[in-house]
Amino acid sequence: GIRQTWPTAVVCGAGFAIGQFISANYVSVELTDIIGSLVALGVTVVFLRVWHPAGTEDALRDLGAAREAETNECGLRLAGSCGNVSSAGSASGRDLGRGRIGMALLPYAIIVAVFSIARLWRPATTFLTESDVEVDWPGLHGELLGTSGKPLTSTVYAIPWLSTPGTLLLICGILVALVYRISPAVATRAYIATAHQLRLAFLTVPSLLAFAYVMNQSGQTLTIGNWIAGTGVAFAFLAPILGWLGAAVTGSDTASNALFATLQQAAGLRAGLNPTLLVAANTTGGVVGKMLSPVHLTIAATAVGIVGREGDLFRYLIRWSAGLILFICVLVYLQFTPVLSWMVP
Repeated sequence: GIRQTWPTAVVCGAGFAIGQFISANYVSVELTDIIGSLVALGVTVVFLRVWHPAGTEDALRDLGAAREAETNECGLRLAGSCGNVSSAGSASGRDLGRGRIGMALLPYAIIVAVFSIARLWRPATTFLTESDVEVDWPGLHGELLGTSGKPLTSTVYAIPWLSTPGTLLLICGILVALVYRISPAVATRAYIATAHQLRLAFLTVPSLLAFAYVMNQSGQTLTIGNWIAGTGVAFAFLAPILGWLGAAVTGSDTASNALFATLQQAAGLRAGLNPTLLVAANTTGGVVGKMLSPVHLTIAATAVGIVGREGDLFRYLIRWSAGLILFICVLVYLQFTPVLSWMVP
């Protein structure tokens, strides 16, 4: 499969990178991954109009057989309560009309529309942010001092209950359910099943964020950062590994950044290295490390029906992840040298 389709993967990856760059620098940071994905999808479709991989007929036949087997299993398990899986499962790739393709792409269009309105339309942005609630953390607010001797502002906890991306995605999910005519009972069961599947992530990520607050406000992060800065320029090579390990353990690039971004910044300032590039290296390493996270391995195994084989996935992915993080380490190091310093804004 890789030998047959690698040109498509290259085109898709290039489209994603270009879309990300344009969105992050000229459109909206929040829409970076979404716009990148849509650009990748568009260029891939256009590319496949003029280039066709070998083995297409065999692939369609295998996919059709897999869908038939899944449909039969679903019917036996749930006694026919799988909705429209039966009719969809028997369809081959050639049976997909514009209507079905449009309905498949509709959730992503809704996400782009909702986030664009929320982030780019000023009245909506103002309305959403005005609903944010700020809480002066009891016992800490006004009591913790920074290195300048002034109280830390991080003791004011903001609750963006309406403007947060999570709420916007919840709204998108409700809109998709309405358009797809999914009953409230089915939609509720889907949300409950998803919450149960991610129950450990719900516990892990907030706990790590709380731990990051403790480390940052107690000065531990700055202390460790100053110590690591002793490695000098060599830290530029090691910086992505921190993000890689953080995301592999926590399953979240956000949690990895919460743990190590301040550390990266402190080490960079101490060692005379660009702190912005080090923080970027942390989040880039985190993306590569997410594939090794037990949370994501479980989700992937569940999605493709191989529950219990997470260990097999890990043993296969560790090679790719290690190779990618080594490449990123070399890339980041060269960006601190005249060889690739032109890549840094």
